[in-house]
Amino acid sequence: MKNIIKCLLLFSLNLILTENAHSQKLQLGNQTFELHNVKGEIIQFQGSKVLKIERDLTTLPFDPNRLEATVDEKHYAKLVGLNDFENGTIEIKMYSQIQDPSPFAGAAGFIGLYYRIAANDSAFESIYLRPKVGRASNQMFRNHAVQYFSYPDAKFETLRKNYPPGSYEGSAPVALNEWIIMRIEVNGETAEMFINNMKYSSFIVDKMLGKVKKGGVGLYVDIATVGYFKDLKIIKRPYKAPIKKEEKQEGI
Repeated sequence: MKNIIKCLLLFSLNLILTENAHSQKLQLGNQTFELHNVKGEIIQFQGSKVLKIERDLTTLPFDPNRLEATVDEKHYAKLVGLNDFENGTIEIKMYSQIQDPSPFAGAAGFIGLYYRIAANDSAFESIYLRPKVGRASNQMFRNHAVQYFSYPDAKFETLRKNYPPGSYEGSAPVALNEWIIMRIEVNGETAEMFINNMKYSSFIVDKMLGKVKKGGVGLYVDIATVGYFKDLKIIKRPYKAPIKKEEKQEGI
């Protein structure tokens, strides 16, 4: 009888933990965020109130020997009340640190955005940064500073295996331990990313791979990253057909 009661208590505790992982909400200014497999709090950081989040390894374990299966998952803070973002602008100010001690030797300060998130979390698009390599002295490392992926069928390793190098990764002038303004312009099948209000984009996704065309927006961190976010701005716009241009290829 005692064993049955113990099992029931453990089962109830697991239900509570799972429910809390998906229902805890935090208020930052006039925006509310629902935490999905991340731990979070509103804190004062460098003179501003920010949303601080870290991946919750209890609700969503990580395995360094199974990267494809245990990263780029449902670990993010979702903006409550927006479920129909399709095209337009998403802008966020964010700052990333690597946890000390770090649970993953390859940690790069993974931080960014999820968008077009399906209501049941079954699919979404993402662009995120690896700030640790944004100003690396090795160009090959720099080329991995930006990553696009589409959940669940086109995560980072799948994209590297099945598409030409650089198709869904790129470089950007970013670093750890500094504020980064990321702006994404989404239009139809394309997405363009701008960093720190630069005139020209750092990264273009020529063809997004997700099947969900509209949904929510969320703030993302992955393994070993402490992420700080503020000033989320979203502007929805109708689809705008691209202007076709004849591009001239000039060379030597």
